[in-house]
Amino acid sequence: MKEYIKKLLLEICISYTSVSVTGAVINAITGMNNDNSNTLIMFAFCVIASIVLSLYSLFENISPLAMMIIQYVASCFFCGLFLLAVSRLDPISPRGWFEYYRSFTIPYIIIAGIFYYYLFREAKEQSRMIQELQEKKSL
Repeated sequence: MKEYIKKLLLEICISYTSVSVTGAVINAITGMNNDNSNTLIMFAFCVIASIVLSLYSLFENISPLAMMIIQYVASCFFCGLFLLAVSRLDPISPRGWFEYYRSFTIPYIIIAGIFYYYLFREAKEQSRMIQELQEKKSL
């Protein structure tokens, strides 16, 4: 459990840093300002996405594509709940809801793509190692 928490915190830090730096660069290029509430919401989205992605082992019995779609929908659902709670403090316009989900979807696809790339690469490496062990055992 301790290793899981360490790994999860590392994933959250990496994903938030990536999203934050990318957002800062885009804001600098376009001349837009970013306020603290958007930064906190970006952090919350990174935490939600990291937690949902880290639960991939719950979906091992289904196809990888279905797993990715289910995890994306679950992430969107939890982000929606979070935004619903935030909207009690600061109302969100219908266009704002669209912008929040767009702002979530683009980094999510990038981060999930990187996550799944390394996950499948690791699985392929483990499969290769198992095959080598089986070959050595049969000799």
